[in-house]
Amino acid sequence: MDSFAGDFSTLWSLNNRPPIEHLTWDWWWWLVMLDDETHPMAGKQLMVLWSTKENDVVHINDVEWKPKGTPGFDVEGAIQIDGMVCAWWFDGSVMHDEIIAKVCDMIVLPSAHSSWPGVEGEGGGAVVPMLEGDCSMGMLADRSQFWLNLDLEHEAIQSIRLKMTPWNPAMSTAREATATYLGSLGYDILRLHGTRASGIIDGENVNGTAYFQKVCVQAPSVPWYWGVLHFSDGSYLDWFLPHLSTTILSRDAREWKRRDVSHIAVSQGGLFHDAKHGRSERFRVVSVDKNRQENNLPRFMIHLKNGRTSIRVTVRAVARAYWDFHQPTRGGIWSHLTYNEYPLEVESLAIEDEHGLRDESMYDWIRGNAEHSWGLLH
Repeated sequence: MDSFAGDFSTLWSLNNRPPIEHLTWDWWWWLVMLDDETHPMAGKQLMVLWSTKENDVVHINDVEWKPKGTPGFDVEGAIQIDGMVCAWWFDGSVMHDEIIAKVCDMIVLPSAHSSWPGVEGEGGGAVVPMLEGDCSMGMLADRSQFWLNLDLEHEAIQSIRLKMTPWNPAMSTAREATATYLGSLGYDILRLHGTRASGIIDGENVNGTAYFQKVCVQAPSVPWYWGVLHFSDGSYLDWFLPHLSTTILSRDAREWKRRDVSHIAVSQGGLFHDAKHGRSERFRVVSVDKNRQENNLPRFMIHLKNGRTSIRVTVRAVARAYWDFHQPTRGGIWSHLTYNEYPLEVESLAIEDEHGLRDESMYDWIRGNAEHSWGLLH
């Protein structure tokens, strides 16, 4: 596979829905999972987010962000936005959260624009924060690769230069999910489930895999569970469970909530790209349970099933990064959301289908990340 496949027409665009104050939220998001000889189970991980929001003021961790109006567009589709670039780095043993969280102007430039450097083409583009260093990401016009660059001023990490190339058709074909609830409420998500990743971090060569999504959400953010696993043979697994729980009332970022004892699923979904049998399976019956480890981080027990396949996986969080959001809403009330991201180690896996049973020992490695949120941002 020489180039990324699928429809990338919305990758470098915004306001495909009429924006809604306090609710519209757009971001580009990379999760990179890298080989690590010292910690081969979880590996090293990097998350980078380029974001803009339709709101007067938002507090994110210790940063106050006052977005300056709606995005501006030129006649060729370039966009200027007031945004934030944020990232964390897990070095295999220690979480460095955050390594950057900067408010800045950004330029979103499609590769068909006359200002695009090099060969013009359809599909490519870039998000370029207007900072002193290079914190850009983008895709070449021929769709052969993405790049991700970060120049940092952090004691743990200073320079990241990565390229992401296609892995296999199931993983590296752009796929879009969209839903509309009422009027303009809803979401639009463009995903690449998997890519190869390689490059240089602080002078050392690195290799691994990556996951990408570009998201527009225009709805209150209820609590959710989400997770993704990459397998050494090119397989992929994810799960998503937005839910109602007493944690919707939580207003702080403490790592464990005593009130978090049960939940009611709003919806259930999962996807398995099975490289061994050359097929993709969707799941509408998904359960997520968890318990508390001694380090106050969760262990997740996930079960997905359909009429043919049952997948049970137990994963434990080995570190935690979090983003703590506070924003004023109508009537002067402040809403809150804590969004947690956990590098994972797989403790057990059972994939049962008409071909038999597979477990974790049949793969050279399985790496992933899970999310859990609480509060209600609106």
